Amino acid sequence: MKRLYILPLSIMLALLLAFTGCTATSPPSISVPPSTPSTTAEVASTPSVTTSATDIETTLENIYARVNPSVVNISIREKQGANIPDFPGSPFSGPQGPHPYSQASGSGFAWDTLGHIVTNNHVVANADNISVTFYDGTTVHASLVGADADSDLAVIKVDTNAIQLQPVTMADSAQLKVGQLAIAIGNPFGLQSTLTVGYVSGLGRLLPTDNNAAGPTYSIPDIIQTDAAINPGNSGGVLLDATGKVIGVTSSIATTSGTSAGVGFAIPSAIVQQVVPALIKTGHYDHPYLGIGIVSMDPDIASAMNLPTNQRGVLVETVTAGSPADKAGLKASKTPVTINGQQAMVGGDVIVAYNDQVVKSSDDLITFMARSGSVGQAITLAVLRDGKQIQVQATLGLRPSS
Repeated sequence: MKRLYILPLSIMLALLLAFTGCTATSPPSISVPPSTPSTTAEVASTPSVTTSATDIETTLENIYARVNPSVVNISIREKQGANIPDFPGSPFSGPQGPHPYSQASGSGFAWDTLGHIVTNNHVVANADNISVTFYDGTTVHASLVGADADSDLAVIKVDTNAIQLQPVTMADSAQLKVGQLAIAIGNPFGLQSTLTVGYVSGLGRLLPTDNNAAGPTYSIPDIIQTDAAINPGNSGGVLLDATGKVIGVTSSIATTSGTSAGVGFAIPSAIVQQVVPALIKTGHYDHPYLGIGIVSMDPDIASAMNLPTNQRGVLVETVTAGSPADKAGLKASKTPVTINGQQAMVGGDVIVAYNDQVVKSSDDLITFMARSGSVGQAITLAVLRDGKQIQVQATLGLRPSS
């Protein structure tokens, strides 16, 4: 049995985003060097990649030997009657009634020596029984500690009397560059402890969360794109740099077939390091919230607003009533126009900076908030209004649930 989540990635890609969470069961892999025991995942900068083919082979062998014991296989039994479509948000959605599968599986990795294991939220969502299998075949039960659907991260816990965990070392994903080596370890299709290799092929992608949500929907920012093969069962596993440090948590793929097409996505370590400690401490993560609907400026929008065609920034299309943006006085777009045959609204505020950081696109704004924003934080936005730049002060609120 397997569960494969797929979401639309974007109109421009015309591909489907597949949460690679589950396949048949089998063990996994990942870890920090045995010589550096730790109670919590450590943080390290990302080094340069060796260029010699022989050196790369040796590096991969060493990384696999060190990291393999930390990656686990997670098997779940879903709650009976869970209303989960097989492919939410896609034209290939399965039954909308009770989920036909009772078993599913994915990957995870040891966060500390206290029993905490990190995985994707979509791997353990709706589970009423969770078991963890280690690389040596040891299987133990686990309980859910906390989960956050809007970052697709979750933490489960095992009894440390049954197993000795080897926590991973975290790299700083903010230092990544396109072209660096990327190594994935997980359990694709339930194949135990599989290593695949590629490169960081893109940075700063946005990964939509559940498009079927009844309330507001959000995107995970700063996503890492890789051509390392990622398939169903890899979800919750690790994406590593050339020294075996975790740069991201493998989460989804862009595909038309349900299998790897060389475009995989991982939640960056910078977000993992923010969310996971909160999940361990409180069981949830409080996302900062502004309360606006936005679109990146382009020449057509700029022309429709009588602005220079090279104007960069984010157009505020909508402002949610009662939100921090509403209280701060941000203006929504109210002028209807036709752009390339499509109806649109323009005339709202154009955000060009967030706390002195230049905002060139909606991706920038979302990423800045995710990296440095917090609930209750006062922020300053530089805004173009009626052709003049002004400063708008706002206080970030608590994001409503999806």
